[in-house]
Amino acid sequence: MTASSRPSVPAPGGVPLTLGEPPTAAPGVAVNGFLPQRLAREEAGAGTECGPDFGVYLHVPFCTVRCGYCDFNTYTAAELGTGANRSDYAATAVGEIALAQEALRSAGIARREVRTVFVGGGTPTLLPPGDLAAMLDAVDDAWGLAADAEVTTEANPDSVDAADLAALAAAGFTRVSFGMQSAVPEVLATLERTHDPERIPAVVGWARDAGLSVSLDLIYGAPGETLAQWQRSLEAVLALAPDHVSAYALVVEQGTKMAAQVRRGELPMPDPDDEADKYELAATMLAEAGYDWYEISNFARTAADRCRHNIAYWRSDDWWGIGPGAHSHVAGQRWWNVKHPRPYAAAVAAGNLPVDGSEVLSGEDRETERILLGIRLAEGLDVGATLADRLPQLVDEGLLEAEPAQQGRAVLTLRGRLLADTVVRRLT
Repeated sequence: MTASSRPSVPAPGGVPLTLGEPPTAAPGVAVNGFLPQRLAREEAGAGTECGPDFGVYLHVPFCTVRCGYCDFNTYTAAELGTGANRSDYAATAVGEIALAQEALRSAGIARREVRTVFVGGGTPTLLPPGDLAAMLDAVDDAWGLAADAEVTTEANPDSVDAADLAALAAAGFTRVSFGMQSAVPEVLATLERTHDPERIPAVVGWARDAGLSVSLDLIYGAPGETLAQWQRSLEAVLALAPDHVSAYALVVEQGTKMAAQVRRGELPMPDPDDEADKYELAATMLAEAGYDWYEISNFARTAADRCRHNIAYWRSDDWWGIGPGAHSHVAGQRWWNVKHPRPYAAAVAAGNLPVDGSEVLSGEDRETERILLGIRLAEGLDVGATLADRLPQLVDEGLLEAEPAQQGRAVLTLRGRLLADTVVRRLT
């Protein structure tokens, strides 16, 4: 999530579970880096179920190898050493869930039924299915899963087999998101992905046999990837007819191995015009195959196949993030956990929430973020009376659809999706 300014934060050892707000604290300001009791009561009403939908994100920070383009909070066994063992991780996460349950209870929020759960990483399926099931059971015990809850785990194609997927489905998972990235071995090698693309049809079939909904994640714009290779990946995806497709442009993040390779001239920097061509190809091919875009980078066969958990992020609903570095948002308050798994585990073991810092956005920042996130959705954005006069020019430039604009809604055209940042700047 975006951050405007970060307040001073406690040392990375976690904060006490005490949520009471001292008399000198201002309303809406975090105390000890966490959700203040007064804010929760103002937003939700003391002792009630509150506000928007509530989701839970479970972060699993382990990978077998670290891909050169990745800047996520992930670690290999060699990087972690002792003190944050994979075998102990589920128990630590379950411990944080118990602390989170008590925190919401103490803040005056009696119960939050969980509408969505998303297990991300890293590679969550490096943990055995029983560990992921234990984490999901803890969420259910703490808050209760809605009868129609969407429960997703990410997985690498080489990290699961048929038995694993069947066990996850039996545990209550409803959806799996496979990190396919490409169908072309040379592109996968550039991205340092470890799976064989020929395994993708097998894992998709196993997931379907288990009754799981299937999403395939793609990355376009890898250094050296041609338009023909990208089309080959899209054709491979469409041949498998998944329920959902995500297509993300590669971003070379500072501090990654790939950024160093680009800096040394070993790999070319992705070309924005090339990435635009690839996005247009993806949008066209997916639309022709019956996939509707519902967010700039996400496409689904039906409305029921959309990722409800991610939609909750774009709509600024409430969620609690469990795990090292995980971010949370409840009742207008945001906070983030200690990033490294070792101090994270130590904080939870000591009975402390592993919070590293928090913030409350100003009204102006929240409006900017509403535009930034809302404009990405196919349903568009209600711009309000103050911005409505800016829409006709954006329509004339081919960035917004005309009919919604007449109703005061900003809905991006295909060209607008390519220039979404420009549209946001024009609306803020």
